[in-house]
Amino acid sequence: MIRAAGVKVTRQRVRVLDALLAARQPLCHGELDAQLGGDGDDNGAAIDRVTLYRILDSLVGCGLALKAVDPRGVFRFSAAGAQRQHAGHVHFRCTDCGGVFCLAAEPPPPPKLPRGFQLGEVEFDVRGTCAQCTRAGVAP
Repeated sequence: MIRAAGVKVTRQRVRVLDALLAARQPLCHGELDAQLGGDGDDNGAAIDRVTLYRILDSLVGCGLALKAVDPRGVFRFSAAGAQRQHAGHVHFRCTDCGGVFCLAAEPPPPPKLPRGFQLGEVEFDVRGTCAQCTRAGVAP
């Protein structure tokens, strides 16, 4: 995929793209750093924070990854192919942890546009607090 996108294939780029492809929801830089940083793993040496930023930027630039801002202003990354999986349903975005969750609900129909306007895409997000953050915020 990386080679086909016209970018040089490196072990570190492969590791980052693999992590994005395996993720169940978009990941922030810190989550990827925790997963891929440190002492490294069986797949290679650790990826430092600056290199991780550069790899993410290159994957976004060549179209293999998507970059979006969550409600807290944190950049989150996902594999570009994940965009197709996320079309046609509603997402819940947690305002506490920044998590994004797929809901089994279809979005409402798009609005009627004025003459001459052309619809490009519609995204529908619901915002609130996820179950884990709600439990963590409840005093015993």
